[in-house]
Amino acid sequence: MSSIDARLAELGITLPDAPAPAANYVPFVPAGGLVFVSGQVSKDAGGLITGKLGADADVADGQAAARVCGLNLIAQAKAACGGDLDRVARVVKLTGFVNCTADFTDHPKVVNGASDLMVEVFGDKGRHSRSAVGSASLPMGVMVEVEAIFEVAPG
Repeated sequence: MSSIDARLAELGITLPDAPAPAANYVPFVPAGGLVFVSGQVSKDAGGLITGKLGADADVADGQAAARVCGLNLIAQAKAACGGDLDRVARVVKLTGFVNCTADFTDHPKVVNGASDLMVEVFGDKGRHSRSAVGSASLPMGVMVEVEAIFEVAPG
């Protein structure tokens, strides 16, 4: 068991299977020591987590949805690393998209759901740069979508 797998177990986190792409793209692309992970939507074993922040969902709902996106990102990173999350040298960047009303301004608080997870799981290697933006809509009405760039050690 890798040290990251042990950390996940310690946190009581079971990663989902890496989600399959929903359209004509690949889930991740390794390039020059980095892995670019396609946007992961707020979807868990119960299905899509939908809603619009500022209308029918609050910041806590959004943070929970962003955390689910983060779990899906880690699952994709694990697949990209051949199952060995100890190869993740650093979480480089997250970009979070929040389905929200025009007057909603707490995008950073929402995306903290994914950011906090990265630090919980990877420690200092999980500290990353980030963007958090609002959107009038997201695919399938999901509440949040997050994409990531990971630095990965050779396997």
